[in-house]
Amino acid sequence: MDSDLLDIAEVAARSGLAPSALRFYEKKGLIVPAGRNGLRRSYAPEVVTRLALISCARRAGFTIAEIERVLRATPGDTALRERLSAKAREVDEDIARLIRMRDALDHAATCDHALLVDCPEFTSMLRVPVAA
Repeated sequence: MDSDLLDIAEVAARSGLAPSALRFYEKKGLIVPAGRNGLRRSYAPEVVTRLALISCARRAGFTIAEIERVLRATPGDTALRERLSAKAREVDEDIARLIRMRDALDHAATCDHALLVDCPEFTSMLRVPVAA
């Protein structure tokens, strides 16, 4: 057994994912074990980086099928690259929305209006900007 390999518990601890998630990702073909140590799966250390990518993509709203396509993408996969560009725009919109929410919450923490919803500054921060 290669001493550089990580068992499933180590990968789970390093990635912050449950072992059941690792087994699920393996079943879906997103990760591949390097072998077994007895009954326990073992993985190359690089799987932790791959899992970080998978976790980030999941938080960004990618489906398992989309992540599988990203992991197998080639330079000639123009349809996927167009989808990735569209997803980047969606993420930009999410970031803008979250920044507005953060700013509104920061203001709300110190606002002295009797009712927070009556504060024009607070409510203006939450409004979605109209595209020109």
